[in-house]
Amino acid sequence: MKILIVEDETDLLITISNYLTKENYICELAENFQKAFEKISIYEYDIILLDITLPDGNGIDLLKYIKKKNLKAGIIILSAKSSLDDKITGLDLGADDYITKPFQLSELNSRINAVLRKHHFDGSNVVQFNEIKVDTVSKTIKVNDEEIIVTKKEYDMLLYFILNKNRVLTKEAIAEHLWNDNIDQADNFDFIYTHLNNIRRKIKSKGGTDYIKTIYGMGYKFSDR
Repeated sequence: MKILIVEDETDLLITISNYLTKENYICELAENFQKAFEKISIYEYDIILLDITLPDGNGIDLLKYIKKKNLKAGIIILSAKSSLDDKITGLDLGADDYITKPFQLSELNSRINAVLRKHHFDGSNVVQFNEIKVDTVSKTIKVNDEEIIVTKKEYDMLLYFILNKNRVLTKEAIAEHLWNDNIDQADNFDFIYTHLNNIRRKIKSKGGTDYIKTIYGMGYKFSDR
């Protein structure tokens, strides 16, 4: 899961990023309105943590842009105690939640998990595709009720495929989502092929079906069709 943290307080920005990285999230940082706008315009995120008060703009305007573009990211507003009106405005515009500074990082993590369940997992901790079952809390994968041992990147990649089933995903989109926004500068994406082969082999080892289809010249699609 990929998170954009928009926060102008540098210490808080780094603290949140370090904590969420340890929780196995991929974090991108934006300390001002302009940088956040550029990232949101180019890249996709599962969650955006959005500070309202930024030195060069208002987070509410970013929220309006996100909703206008129908971006699928879940939005959690990071707000000061005194900004009740902004919190109400943000929720009315479609933000999923807000948390008031100062806050416990564990509470923020719980709110992120709740928004992810709402947006991607139909309110459940478990995502299932035929015989493949992914538990997003324990970060485990079972095939025909037998657990397969995967690396973090393999787990993230398989979950990304299942959440985007029947869609063609380019190598660039896969790389950006599972590594970071600078991955588009890579010379090649051979590492994706290696991870895909590992996932296929592990699924087949438990009697599962290889649903990862290669769409030549385009990318990959996860489908049983």
